[in-house]
Amino acid sequence: IEGDNLHALTALTFTHEGAIDVIYIDPPYNTGNKDFKYNDTFVDKEDSYRHSKWLSFMDKRLRIAKRLLSEKGIIFISIDDYEQATLKLLCDEIFTEMNFVGNIVWQRSYAPINLKKTISQNHDFILIYCKQEFATLELNKLPRSEAATSIYKNPDNDPRGVWQSDNFSVGPAVKEKLYEITTPAGRIVTPPNGRCWLLTKDRYEEFIRDNRIWFGKDGKGVPRIKRFLSEVRDGVVAMSLWTYQEVGHTQDAKRELKEVL
Repeated sequence: IEGDNLHALTALTFTHEGAIDVIYIDPPYNTGNKDFKYNDTFVDKEDSYRHSKWLSFMDKRLRIAKRLLSEKGIIFISIDDYEQATLKLLCDEIFTEMNFVGNIVWQRSYAPINLKKTISQNHDFILIYCKQEFATLELNKLPRSEAATSIYKNPDNDPRGVWQSDNFSVGPAVKEKLYEITTPAGRIVTPPNGRCWLLTKDRYEEFIRDNRIWFGKDGKGVPRIKRFLSEVRDGVVAMSLWTYQEVGHTQDAKRELKEVL
């Protein structure tokens, strides 16, 4: 639909209310460079009410966007430092704080702007909210790269295949998970200060019987839990930092657009 996004969103409520699973919006960032209109007038840096006008501008559109989302729907909103903090509060009000999924930091460029006097900003944010089902929300996992797979080894020839070891201590300390462990080489170890073991002693004994605890090749190391690739093959959980090497940057986007045109 070509036209003002408020009018377009309103029109969609007549045909698609409660029917959209995913919404991505890239609103004006309110940089003060007359990037959005309020009451048909561009808002500039000198306007002392530009933040409140921008919030009013966004409030109308986000409330309609929420109406369009299905019960399992999720929305992604691009923004930068100019309005990230205020947008987060607005979204907490509209979608509720409980339905906040995450705040992605996207490295949109890699070269510094040396003309900047303070800090050359090279990232944007992507705020993510779901409509209602945060408790049951599970995002698709990302494909596992060859580099991520290559860290899995099988030094003890475990029949379940390759694995990697993970930290067996967590914080803060919990009383029922504080106990001594004797390594196969006879060394007695305890959790680091302020931390405890990942499992209770009974569960730890179960993991020992199932050969899921690793003490190093010489049996003297602190315990580590074995994570098998066969049990996590469905992919990798996305992280909140998206580097340009993984997802691209604006310079690439401009180059691709020029090639298309």
